[in-house]
Amino acid sequence: MNNAAEFDQFADTYDSDLNQALSVSGENKDYFARARVEWLTKRLRRVGINARSAMDYGCGIGDTTVLVRESLNLDRIVGLDVSSRSVELAGQKHGSAQCSFQTFDQYTPQANIDLVYCNGVFHHIPVAQRTASLRFIKDSLRPGGIFALWENNPWNPGTRYVMSKCVFDRDAVAISPREGIELVQSQGFKVVRRDFLFFYPRILKILRFTEPWMNALPMGAQYLVLCQKPAASNNAG
Repeated sequence: MNNAAEFDQFADTYDSDLNQALSVSGENKDYFARARVEWLTKRLRRVGINARSAMDYGCGIGDTTVLVRESLNLDRIVGLDVSSRSVELAGQKHGSAQCSFQTFDQYTPQANIDLVYCNGVFHHIPVAQRTASLRFIKDSLRPGGIFALWENNPWNPGTRYVMSKCVFDRDAVAISPREGIELVQSQGFKVVRRDFLFFYPRILKILRFTEPWMNALPMGAQYLVLCQKPAASNNAG
């Protein structure tokens, strides 16, 4: 990844910047983070995945890293980010024996991680560098490990609006759900499932009980591509 200096400048105001952009939905970043992690936890249990270790790829200031560890009852999780200032703040707020934070250049993939969680990161990575980022993730996962790619859905008008209002998303190159699947498949990942989430703003929250049955409809504000690294070492990628 790159843009370290760019994201360093947003580290101290990340919460307020993101919450301002999300205000049109009536919710803040914590609502979306918790919903993503809860959804992922249920999906992993349904497919029989019991992760003990994880990586938060593009962890920012670490708030979601802790949610992932707590929800999945992990033994350890490492949060990685391009921004050294974000990593510093994450360590100060959330660092523990089970939860550590590093910049990407401080971490060496060792093919020993059960799960890589990634939310809203790949649209910041230059298109030409995305396959290298995926190789980093694949090299970090154990054989059979799971990659959970969450991305903003450009097919959703609300998502496009929020990204246009977010100071660190304005130059992002969005990834469509189809492109998200093609991207992970290009590096040999097997797609387990794709889900869409976040259909209703807070003003229509009375309808949110229907969202678990709408996950196949491609209009949710975000989507999850849940995929798996091949178990055999001689697979493609």
